[in-house]
Amino acid sequence: MLPSEPKGQGLVTPAGDADHTDSAGAPGINIGLRLLRTGPAFILVALVIVMAGLNEYFFTVRNLQNLLTQTAMIATLALGQLLVIVVRGVDVSVGSILGLTVVLSGLMIQSGFENGLLHIVVFIGAGALFGLFNGFMIVKGGIPQPLIVTVATLGIGRGMALLLSGGTEHIGMTPVVQLAGSGSVFGVPVPAILVGVVTIALSVLTLKTLWGRWIYAVGGNPDVAGWLGVPRDRVVMSCYMISGAMAGIAGIIYAGRTDAASPLAGVGMELDAVTAVIIGGASLFGGRGHIVNALIGALIIGVIRNGLNLMSVSPFWEAIAIGVSILFALELDVLRRYLEEKLRARAARAMR
Repeated sequence: MLPSEPKGQGLVTPAGDADHTDSAGAPGINIGLRLLRTGPAFILVALVIVMAGLNEYFFTVRNLQNLLTQTAMIATLALGQLLVIVVRGVDVSVGSILGLTVVLSGLMIQSGFENGLLHIVVFIGAGALFGLFNGFMIVKGGIPQPLIVTVATLGIGRGMALLLSGGTEHIGMTPVVQLAGSGSVFGVPVPAILVGVVTIALSVLTLKTLWGRWIYAVGGNPDVAGWLGVPRDRVVMSCYMISGAMAGIAGIIYAGRTDAASPLAGVGMELDAVTAVIIGGASLFGGRGHIVNALIGALIIGVIRNGLNLMSVSPFWEAIAIGVSILFALELDVLRRYLEEKLRARAARAMR
């Protein structure tokens, strides 16, 4: 069900850092690890400074509002994706889940159901159910590779969206959905407020609750977590369910921004979500990652795209820049694991 643990990686703390013993004889390694853990924030600050220096319009209020609104969907998807990656999984179906929830809302309007709160419930509820189905197939279906399962459900979700909509777009959303996707409060975009609320809620869940400790334990070492009585199956399924619910919230933002229900909504966004989590410093081996860093990863992608657009740079360069960012983030993860192993080795020698 879960990939094997990479050599040298043990249990992790709820903050997502490897459990290791600090060694007074290795101050340089400790400093290097601290820098790597705060790396995404430094990268974001550096990017903002560079983009502001290259374009005078970057720091205008209107552009910052656009940046926050444009990043909100990817950030929401990334927050859910982080939980899945922490438990050694991946969910590439979130883009199609987003599209399916948007189509369901459009069908409700066509059928005369225009209660905004009911639409919100359908967005989040349908996304959560689809995510739970993903988790069930991975855990109970005996299919050991989450990537294969979610590739399959990506096709299922997109096909259902096209089938239910007849391949056509419905124009018009309820006022509540429009507000959630394109409204503002005291100049702050409502989508950014929604992302902030979700970030705080998931941070509390992962850092302050028993469930949060469980997901990092399962991701760090699933076998040991099972021996300690952690309900691994339920933990994994809950992470996929939350990932689906986050896709539903992203669907609300998408539908509100475009004021339309398109069966092609969310195409390609699953890759952006995974990219944001990786750039934010999470490990594909599981057990490591932080909610705030996933948000920072999404902002890094948003700043790159926004800055290049302001400079009228070809979108092909945008893809190259994001690809380079992914490789850089992966190399930082390799370096971090290397430094942690060196620190453990020093600590073990000091105890002899």
